[in-house]
Amino acid sequence: MNELGCLSKKHAVVTGGGTGLGLGVAKAMVEAGALVTIVGRRRDVLESAIEEIGDDAGFEVADIAELAGIQDLVRRLESRAPIDILVNNAGTHHKAPTLDTDDADFARVIETNLFGSFALTRDIARCMAERGEGSMVMITSMAAILGLPQVASYTASKSALQGLTRQLAVEFGPLGIRVNAVAPGFIETDMNRGIFEKDPERLQRILARTPLGGLGSSSDVAGAVVYLSSPTARFVTGVCLPVDGGLSIGF
Repeated sequence: MNELGCLSKKHAVVTGGGTGLGLGVAKAMVEAGALVTIVGRRRDVLESAIEEIGDDAGFEVADIAELAGIQDLVRRLESRAPIDILVNNAGTHHKAPTLDTDDADFARVIETNLFGSFALTRDIARCMAERGEGSMVMITSMAAILGLPQVASYTASKSALQGLTRQLAVEFGPLGIRVNAVAPGFIETDMNRGIFEKDPERLQRILARTPLGGLGSSSDVAGAVVYLSSPTARFVTGVCLPVDGGLSIGF
């Protein structure tokens, strides 16, 4: 869903919004009428992104893994406009055999994907609760649904976010805040294209168990996020929506 105007007058915050799926979500939010603020670590990337997104986009430079700075980040975001929508998209990744994954590698992924997302969610929820409404969307992963090798820390973080989605939906529902998740399948990105060029057999395995065939696009994921953030989904909370062409149920 990306109906023009369905997010009119809403302020949406998208972490990791300078590139990839986050950028696609930010564009879709603006197209749906929202004022969007993207958050990321690299000013040059964010500046380039808002030129691409348009006049209704702004940015804040921040690393959500730096927990001591979260409260100040929320104050800056709220000073632009009261936050109606939070999309927790920022994340990092580490791929290695589990036996070769040391504690520092594991902790680095958890600190960003889980601790940072939780801290930002908690502090923005305080603001939303005062107003009695809000919507939050966690971007999880097929790693939270399927068993994927060599991504122990990533799987742990995304699985935790998926469980947190259900817990927060129950606790925040009486405060007027909806909490949902989107689990992207294999999406056609520059990074994935490079991976599949090196390992075409992996691509064929993925396609063979994807009922709809092919790879998804960033707009597929963005449309799901817009829907869950919109008034159309006003009675939807605590769900994880796979956007995967049926991969997670394919055989």
